[in-house]
Amino acid sequence: MATYRTESGGSPVKQGVAAVTSIAAAVLLLAVGVLSILAGISAIAGDELFVTGPNYIFQFDTTTWGWIHLVLGILLAIAAVALMSGALWARITAVVLAGLSIIANFLWIPYYPWWSIVVIAIDLVVIWAVSTWRPEQM
Repeated sequence: MATYRTESGGSPVKQGVAAVTSIAAAVLLLAVGVLSILAGISAIAGDELFVTGPNYIFQFDTTTWGWIHLVLGILLAIAAVALMSGALWARITAVVLAGLSIIANFLWIPYYPWWSIVVIAIDLVVIWAVSTWRPEQM
């Protein structure tokens, strides 16, 4: 059985897994975007779901966090749809926005800790998948 190597040294199996994971990452990114939009709307509306805990250095009120999550969620959803094309600019945008989502959700931990940790983990998977995917080698 022959082993094929690409110019960058990655195996075809690894690239196939990365490609499938990247499509899944686009779907995950879309889900995170939609859920961030819903969380943002909920926080803007003053929903009782979010509890403010002890004082932190990086504390905003829930309305401010709502707007941050709403805008970030819209951008994530747009990037997820563009990511399905596999374009380089879409991949770069997805990585940057997933990184911003990690930062926003890290700062959101005092308000909704378990959800923030889950979203951070999903964003890390998205960044890995998009960073290792090379559509030109498929």
